Amino acid sequence: MKETGKNRNRHIAVIGPVYPFKGGISHYTGLLARSLKKRARVRTISYKMQYPKFLFKKEQRDYSNDSFKVPEAEFLINTANPFNIIRSAISINKSRPDLVIIQWWHPYFAPCYRILCAFLKSPVLFVCHNVFPHERFPLDRFLTKLVLSKGDYFILHSEKETAELKSILPDPKYRVNMHPTYEFFKMREMKERTDKEKRLLFFGLVRPYKGLKVLLKALKELPDIFLTVAGDFGGTEGDYEELLKDSSLKGRVDIHNGYIPDKDVQGYFENCDAVVLPYIDATQSGIAQVAFGFGKPVIATDAGGLPEVVTDSVTGVLVKADDTESLRDGILKFYELKESGTDFKGNIEKDSERFTWEHLVNTIFELTGAK
Repeated sequence: MKETGKNRNRHIAVIGPVYPFKGGISHYTGLLARSLKKRARVRTISYKMQYPKFLFKKEQRDYSNDSFKVPEAEFLINTANPFNIIRSAISINKSRPDLVIIQWWHPYFAPCYRILCAFLKSPVLFVCHNVFPHERFPLDRFLTKLVLSKGDYFILHSEKETAELKSILPDPKYRVNMHPTYEFFKMREMKERTDKEKRLLFFGLVRPYKGLKVLLKALKELPDIFLTVAGDFGGTEGDYEELLKDSSLKGRVDIHNGYIPDKDVQGYFENCDAVVLPYIDATQSGIAQVAFGFGKPVIATDAGGLPEVVTDSVTGVLVKADDTESLRDGILKFYELKESGTDFKGNIEKDSERFTWEHLVNTIFELTGAK
């Protein structure tokens, strides 16, 4: 779609974490703001304080890769200070945006966003990374509805999220747009692997719903395959000790426990054949889009929206969720396809249009009635 003067005069405020805050939502917000700037005037508003230290004791910022930096970002919002939130809303109103885009992924932000939306005078679009949190808790449904009921528009990344949104809102105005690909982790040309070792990668936060135990059990039956686990266990390392002590896994599983700085991400993806998402439950996954950004195929379960992202035997392999045997067979299938000449990287490139940031921006403009 060609840029028009009317588009360029459109003013959009984007609210969410951006560099130097850690994590996929931060990367997403920054890249979305950049892409919107090609079509509109954009004001990017982030947090002065995202999480209180008593809730999130680890370092919340990562300065290692400023390729995600949004130079004009304003760090205004203290998510735990109602007076600050009201002042932030007043500041946003003064710039008279045509649309306010807010990132939604966890009910922790419900009080903050409820107050913010009560004072905002512009239409609000929520980008729902998760409608409900993966790890449910009492009142999460109530808190989610409390906030999302104030939204005028919604961008969702899977049909599962659509069903969840419709379970709390009767007739939402929404579009489903696949999670865009992350390519800014690539800091240099990818090196071709010269070793003959078969190696898979499990990347990102280690949580029960992500199915690492299922993957380790499957790996026990695949004696010639190695695995790298790179991500923060969040103090749950002990839950995996018994499995890792199994003699059949000895010397085949490399554990890198902790947050992986942006500057180190490429090395992990460069050194694997495929990324495994053995999720037991899922809506969508930013990790799949990091993998595709590096041209790496994904072995994923059929949980949530993952089958909408991974095309079986084309850009990866799909298996049954929470099924050790199916995952084992899926890994074997992947290597059979690879060895028979399946061009996973080429297929990923051919399928890339629906995962572009431009595609997402077009969807936002179409949903909100911008021409």
